[in-house]
Amino acid sequence: MKRNYRLMSVSVQLPPNYRPHLDTKHIEAAIKDIKDFFERQLAAALNLQRVTAPLFVRSGTGLNDDLNGVEQPVRFRVKNDGNAEVEIVQSLAKWKRLALARYGFSVGEGLYTDMNAVRPDEVLDNLHSIYVDQWDWEKIITAEQRNLDTLISTVRAIYEVICRTEFHIASQYPSIRPMLPEHITFITSEELYARWPDLPPREREHRICQQCKAVFVIGIGWPLPDGQPHDGRAPDYDDWSTPRPDGGHGLNGDILVWHPVLERAFEISSMGVRVDAATLRRQLEIRGCTERAALYFHRLLLEGKLPECIGGGIGQSRLCMFFLRTAHIGEVSCGIWPEEMQAACARANIMLL
Repeated sequence: MKRNYRLMSVSVQLPPNYRPHLDTKHIEAAIKDIKDFFERQLAAALNLQRVTAPLFVRSGTGLNDDLNGVEQPVRFRVKNDGNAEVEIVQSLAKWKRLALARYGFSVGEGLYTDMNAVRPDEVLDNLHSIYVDQWDWEKIITAEQRNLDTLISTVRAIYEVICRTEFHIASQYPSIRPMLPEHITFITSEELYARWPDLPPREREHRICQQCKAVFVIGIGWPLPDGQPHDGRAPDYDDWSTPRPDGGHGLNGDILVWHPVLERAFEISSMGVRVDAATLRRQLEIRGCTERAALYFHRLLLEGKLPECIGGGIGQSRLCMFFLRTAHIGEVSCGIWPEEMQAACARANIMLL
């Protein structure tokens, strides 16, 4: 039986009789092992080169990730640059595409970064921290490859890396046993809605992950029959509006797995085919933010100066949390946690870094 505690403005799930597989010292060693192994495997599988990532970008360029469009980035001014305003990144969804063009990458080649972000508006719980670390990756494709087949084949390649990493960690720590299925299940957000129309999106994810253990939900951002999208998506990187042969919309989605400790759906990656110029115009209009077309990044894309891409982010601490079967992201990532959460977690044998 799961225990859910609400502490002031935050909530935390406390699995009964929880015992971590590793102590903190060995968790830290395992984190490095996971990150080193996964990073090498991902680069080989997708033909990616590691590049250096920025911690902040200039405000007003359109390069920062707007997430759902309501989260506010951390801003500050640079004294020795004319007091210019800059923002700590929330992700590098758009910066990567600009880097591909600037660095001279070709079709079939891509890059990845160690992205460190701050999201001060994040709701703190077992899975979310204001500090976000992920592998942000981006790969050049042709205009003809902007389709569902490209999305599915890329998801399969990433999932194979996830499975290999799970086996690698299990070989190092015998108490951790592999649990992922050999193949990931693909399902559209429209199909999920049709199965469970009376349930909210998160509960639909819970149901399908409980059944299949590893799932890719296709098409996130376009309104479902109830008028609401499965989840929010910014209008200027993922393509969530292009019609698909199955009758749905969107060439993006999320990789979800079943977390055995928390007994819930667990998002590991958000990714997708990126917008082209026509899709960007359409999605800016749908979201009512056509003024963004005047921003630096958006102008480059609309003028045809950026390559067609597929890309996404893969949570580093999320992967570590899953592979090490921890109950809280704070066991594998340093963060800021309310005192009430720290105390409740300590009583439940959840040691936050």
